[in-house]
Amino acid sequence: MPAKKKGFNYQEAVAELEKIAAKVEDPATGLDDIDKYISEAGRLVAECRRYLRTAREKTDSIETT
Repeated sequence: MPAKKKGFNYQEAVAELEKIAAKVEDPATGLDDIDKYISEAGRLVAECRRYLRTAREKTDSIETT
């Protein structure tokens, strides 16, 4: 049986962004790793924005009905 694809979880994404921020702020983190973390953070921020935009559209549609 194939594994079930996990959906986006906003709280998990925010927690991951906090971890990434801590890693980027750590002076021991190398530049190559920082570049990797920044790319991942950008992807997560885009997902969070999409999630929040969709949630806002849903609440707006409820308000207008």
